[in-house]
Amino acid sequence: MPFPFFGDDKSTVARLLATLPQTGRLEWIGIRPVRREPLVSLPEVEVLTDAHLRGDHARIKPGGKRQITLLQHEHLAAVAGFLGLDAPVEPGRLRRNLVVSGLNLLALKNRQVRIGEEVVLEITGECHPCSRMEEELGPGGYNAMRGHGGLTARIVQGGLIRTGDPVRVME
Repeated sequence: MPFPFFGDDKSTVARLLATLPQTGRLEWIGIRPVRREPLVSLPEVEVLTDAHLRGDHARIKPGGKRQITLLQHEHLAAVAGFLGLDAPVEPGRLRRNLVVSGLNLLALKNRQVRIGEEVVLEITGECHPCSRMEEELGPGGYNAMRGHGGLTARIVQGGLIRTGDPVRVME
């Protein structure tokens, strides 16, 4: 018997994977206006369908799987702990676009989420850390981020998002 995958309604694992009743919250928004420069924190931003965040330097190809990046808010303290820091790491230092609390982002892989009233993202995969984490966080930054690098997503439907917006899993 093959292993049950998401979508197999008869499977216990499929039912468990589909059970995400909680609503998350958009805690932080950041864009990179210029390559290799610090991120700019914004209270709101326009999300462009099948593209990127307005003002971000990224020029994503249509249909790409890495149009926007998300990070788990709860992981900011974990990364800081691995580095021996007293306070959570500032989100902009980790070079992701959105920081979400209240939802386990890894549980959303291959699912869609709605942020606010308009924006729909399809979570496409993990966003592994890069060598820039050593530059930004110091020695051990790369390893501190392993397993905590967040996720990538494709922008299915654009619109305006604001910090504080709800983040809901779509059926």
